[in-house]
Parts: sequence; C-alpha cells; structure tokens
Amino acid sequence: MNLLRRTFCWMMLALLGAAPALAQDAKAVIADTSKAMGLDGVTTVYYYGSGAQYSLGQNNNPNMPWPKTPVNAYTRAIDFGAKSTRATWTTFAEPVTGGPAALANGNQTVNATSTAWAQQLEMWTTPWGFIKGAEANGATVATRTIGGKRYQVVTWNTPFKSPGGAAYKVVGYINPDKVVDRVETWLDHALFGDMHVEWEYTLWRDNDGFKYPSEMVQKRAGWPVFDLQVLSAWPNSSKVAQLINPPAPAGGPPGGAPRGGGPPGAGGPPGAGGPPGAGGPPGAGGPPRAGGAPGGAPAAAASMSEKLADGVYRIKSSYNSLAVEMADHIVLIEPGPSNMARAEQGIAEVKRLFPNKPIRYGVPTHHHADHTGGIASAVAEGMTLVVPEVSKAYYEKHLSTPRTLAPDALSKSGKKPVVEGFKGDKRVFTDATRTVEIHVIKGLPHADGLVVAWLPKEKILVYADMFNLPTAAAPVPDPPVIGTMVFLKNIERLGFDQPGTQILSIHSLNPDRLTNVQDIRSSIGSNKL
Repeated sequence: MNLLRRTFCWMMLALLGAAPALAQDAKAVIADTSKAMGLDGVTTVYYYGSGAQYSLGQNNNPNMPWPKTPVNAYTRAIDFGAKSTRATWTTFAEPVTGGPAALANGNQTVNATSTAWAQQLEMWTTPWGFIKGAEANGATVATRTIGGKRYQVVTWNTPFKSPGGAAYKVVGYINPDKVVDRVETWLDHALFGDMHVEWEYTLWRDNDGFKYPSEMVQKRAGWPVFDLQVLSAWPNSSKVAQLINPPAPAGGPPGGAPRGGGPPGAGGPPGAGGPPGAGGPPGAGGPPRAGGAPGGAPAAAASMSEKLADGVYRIKSSYNSLAVEMADHIVLIEPGPSNMARAEQGIAEVKRLFPNKPIRYGVPTHHHADHTGGIASAVAEGMTLVVPEVSKAYYEKHLSTPRTLAPDALSKSGKKPVVEGFKGDKRVFTDATRTVEIHVIKGLPHADGLVVAWLPKEKILVYADMFNLPTAAAPVPDPPVIGTMVFLKNIERLGFDQPGTQILSIHSLNPDRLTNVQDIRSSIGSNKL
C-alpha cells in the first residue's frame, strides 16, 4: 500500500507540475520565434501586394472553389498596441450579369472598439499578430509531425467570446526555421457551422532581419477566400499611423468597401461585420435587385403570407418562399433563405396556415449562401431537403459540421441532415391533391443545380436569380442579362410559356408583384444567346 501511495503522489506531483512546464515551454518557443522573425520591439507592420478575393458560399458549382475576383493595390497597416488595422484595395471585375469590367475601391477598418472576432482576426491571425497574441494570452505548446515535418504547435484563447460563451481559439504551426507556417481559427457561420478559417504562409523573405511570407492564402469552409503575393513588408513604418487614420477627403470621411465585397481574411468581411461573402452580389444572374435588402429578420407585417391558389401560399419577405399543401404534408420551396430568423419566421407562418400537416420536404432553389442562410432551421424542423445530385454532398457536409460556437436550432435538435439527391433534371411530388414539378435549369453560368418549381394545374412558376423587372429608364438592359436569356430559353424548352402563367421570384421584385413570361421577353428585346 505504501508503494501505491508513493506512486500516486509522484503521479499527482507530475500532473500538477505539467501545466507550468508547458507554459514555460510555450514562452520559450514564442520568444525564440519572435526573435527569429525579427519581431522583438515591433509594434506596427505595413505590407502591400496583389492577389485575389473569392466569394464565400457563392461557387458556381457546389463542388468547386469559391469564385475569384482579382485584387490590386492591396495595402494593410497593423498597429498591435492600438489593436487597429486598415486595408485598402481595388478590384477590376466583370459583373455577374455580364458586360464590361468595372473598377471598384474597397477598404476595411478594425480598431479596439471592434469586438467581433470576425474582424479582429484580421490582425491576430497574421504570422506576426499570432506571435504577439500568443505572448499576451497564456499560450500552450505541443510537438507534432505533419507531412514528415516537425512543428511546434502553439495554441491560445482570444479574449473574444462566441455567442455560445466559449472563447475563440487560435492555433499556429511553427516550423523548424522558426517561422509561422500556418494559423487556424474557427468562426460561427449560419450555414457552415463552426467554420474552419486557415491561413497558409509560404516563401518567406527577409527585410533587414524582419521576416515576412511572400505568399499568403486564407481558406474558409475548405476553399480559398483570399490570396496575396506580398511584394514587401515593413516593421515600425512611419506610414502606419496615416494609413490607419487617413485624412478625410474634402467631401467627408472616407467611404467603406462597396457592398458585398472586401477581400475576406486579409481584406475583411463585407461591411467589416458579417461573414465574408455571405450574400454575394445582389441578384447574381439578373440585374441588381431594386427591392429590399437581404439579411435581418423581415419587418413585422399584417400578414407574412399571400394566397396564390387554394393550398398555395407565398411566404413573403425580401426573400420569398412558396408553401404548397399536399394531401398529408407540405412542400416548402426555398425553405431556408437569407438567415435563420427569416427561415424560422417562415416556418412558423407555414405551420399557422397548415397546423395539422408537417413540412415534409424543403426544396432550396440552389446552394448559394444567401439562399441557404437559414437552411439549418429547416433541417431542425425535420424537413428532408430535396436537391439535384450535384448538390447533395455540399448540404450533407456543411450541415453536419459541429455548431458549438453559436448553438442553433439544428444543434439543439440533435437531428442529422436528411438530403435526397435526385438524378436527372426532374423531380415530381404528386398525390390526389396536386402535382409539383422540380426542374433543373440548363446552361446557367450562375449556379449548377439551380432549380425552378412548377405547379401545372395552378400555372405557377417559382425561380431565383435569373430575372428582375427592368427600370423604366432601361426597359431592355444593355448589355443584356445572360441569366434572363437562359431563363427564357428554359421556360420555352419546358413549356411553361402558357397563357395565365404566374411567376414568383424568390427575390421580391420592385414593384413587389408576380411577373409573367411577357415581362421576361420584353426585357430581352431582340437579344439572343
């Protein structure tokens, strides 16, 4: 027994001493890395270059990378002491609707009052910010071998809390050359759950003892969202103060980034607030929407629904849905648009209209994040998602990601996503009540697997992102909208150009009404694909 007691005591002493030892080891690793990178005494960093930004959640095929836009004249200044950073850039890109490329300027500013980790990570996941953060936040270290290379893996918790109450965590990988190869963290996202955010830093250069990577790549949800070829980087530059706090132009304070686009990661989330690329370009595939803005719960109204036919209701918002009553259940077209608040309000309205029938099937028009920002709530409700086969793996993967940072209806329900991927170009729901046809649109650049819903008895067609009512000043848009021409070609191919056909846009039109085939034809004029 005495031997057992002595063994137990030695084990406890070893365990009690492990934490201080690990902390001491981490301090030594961080100090060595700081010295090797030329970071000792550095309080500011300024760097510049060119690269590309990618629209998160807006890929043209659900199994391919996020779409790319070139970024030029990119500059970022960081003041670690003031916890402030500012980036500026220009883009030159062709609109999603077609036509000549346009020049746009963007900027993003983050300061000590910006308490969202989505913003603050712009500083603290750079290789220099990671080391500065590790010095200040009680880091730990472990040794791992990855791909045959030995890394010192340093982990620290930020002072920023997720909606679920946990601290956001940062992990950095220091290679044998004592530079930061990789940094990773996680952000809460409505579609992607605990979204993995990863920086890769390669091709290191030396500016008079100060080391910087000449290639930076950030990935979110598995694909790049930003990459930069760094032309040079400078420590303690006299330019930093002016770059972070530029003088106001004669007409007023400097403008923000154009809506929908800052380089995610090194350039910042759109509007310096929400998840990068969460919405993508408005009306992507048709002219920019003139109606209400996406995002946010719909404003309170006398009724959130509009009857289009017996048992068929439009669920109204800036993003619409269509609820269709079958004999013993409901089919909901666009079950999770915009965000969770909108999705949950829509679900509640459908249950109010049909209190004794479950919403058995949800049919998203396509996988883009602004159309699926509330799709987790649809899964939590118990809906089977019905999508083309090309999209099935996308939904299964992202709706199975842990949701610990911001527990939502899906994580609380304990349910797993049920996704039916149909083969071919058509899926039909039918019973004694009515028929609902789901058709895949062919030839559309905007999104592979985009579907429309057609109710043949009622002559109601539901679509997304292919047509908006043109303005009186430009009744035939010039250049013509490719998505609209593709839409009309598919309408004619499928035989939906019938007298009396009513067409519901998922994005509310301006003015807010249903449209028809003649509206679409008139907007195209004599243009042809």
